[in-house]
Amino acid sequence: MYPLAQILHSQGYYLTGSDNNETETLDAVRKMGIPVFVGQRAENIEGADLIVHTAAIMADNPELIASKASGVPVLERSELLGIVTSWYDNAICVSGTHGKTTTTSMITQILYTAGIDLSAFIGGKLPCIGGSGRAGKSDIMVCESCEFVDTFLKLYPDAAVILNIDEDHLDYFKNLENIIKSFHKFASKATKALIINGDDANTLKAIEGIEGKRLITFGLDSKNDYYALNITRVSGMETEFDAYRKGELLGKITLHVAGMHNVMNALAAIASADYAGAAFSDIQKGLSDFRGAGRRFELIGKEKGITIADDYAHHPTELSVTLKAAMDMGYKNVWAVFQPFTFSRTSILLDDFAKALSIPDKAVLTDIMGSREKNTYNIFTRNLAEKIDGCVYFPQDESAEYTDTRKYQNFDDVCNYVCENAQDGDLVITLGCGDVYKVAKMILKKLKDKG
Repeated sequence: MYPLAQILHSQGYYLTGSDNNETETLDAVRKMGIPVFVGQRAENIEGADLIVHTAAIMADNPELIASKASGVPVLERSELLGIVTSWYDNAICVSGTHGKTTTTSMITQILYTAGIDLSAFIGGKLPCIGGSGRAGKSDIMVCESCEFVDTFLKLYPDAAVILNIDEDHLDYFKNLENIIKSFHKFASKATKALIINGDDANTLKAIEGIEGKRLITFGLDSKNDYYALNITRVSGMETEFDAYRKGELLGKITLHVAGMHNVMNALAAIASADYAGAAFSDIQKGLSDFRGAGRRFELIGKEKGITIADDYAHHPTELSVTLKAAMDMGYKNVWAVFQPFTFSRTSILLDDFAKALSIPDKAVLTDIMGSREKNTYNIFTRNLAEKIDGCVYFPQDESAEYTDTRKYQNFDDVCNYVCENAQDGDLVITLGCGDVYKVAKMILKKLKDKG
């Protein structure tokens, strides 16, 4: 919701909002002069001409019930985002199971560096634009496009980017075949171009039968339009490679974000920025200046020789690539502090999560954050912890109803355990798309206080 608030506020709309937790995002919204209520109550909607809610709001939410009874138009967030994308003649919509936020941020950074007055909608904060949303005056918009419950089908892409397709949100899609069909529909909506991962079999399957659009491919294989050669890890967070376009050497790219997955993200960004008209020198500078989006292997701080980072990874594939990159950085021990997100994902992908969380030297788990779900799966953190050798977790009250309004009491336990056992030379990385980032900040503060 935050980038939509930034875009609409900059265009003169009067906004109010509500949420159920105090966060840094709410502080940022308030600093824009937007009134925000904590707690969702019927009276919060008084005076509104349009009411917008996220897919995470449950049907029994009193504010949503009042909204639907008010006679005022009510939209789900993705519907409003779809309307916004329709305002632009060149909406570049970035989809994929993994890497959406980083790639959208890379493209935005490149175009912003190039002096293009673009609009942007990103699922993470990008320092160069001062947040996660931006309203520009050009006809270009870069928009992160999420497949969850088919929300990206409400968008109006001119160029559709597909980074990869993997099993996720199986509580909704049920199987991989349905996910591929959904991405096919998304790709079909593009009016001008498809920019796709030519190395990904599922993506290639998703675009079968689609005609009348410019097809642009990227990947590590030289059969793609855009590809990388001479990939070299210079240091823990720095990678270099030579970028090619249809056999032509464009030049060297320097990345300050770790992992081979970010080489792929960068190739997608290069293809998209080139499509949008950016000069290669601006592409080089934009990617060199890029230091990651908020919560994407974000460095939180270093204290007592212990490095603390935070990452949004919440799917086994994302966890695997992030933790493999972390293990290659030369730290004494890598600690993964993971907060499982949603009962359905944890239950359905339990064995995959266990495999991914067996990669680091140490694994510590918080309670499951249920978010939009109730625990009809009878799944608990202990079920995951028991499958990971040496994993540490803290018992929870399994009779409680764990929803997004619950205060995670074991954050203190997790923080204390890590601070008592991590050593000089270790990396501690918090992982998950909930509020586990708070643990990273708690750990940093506690280590400082120990001094």
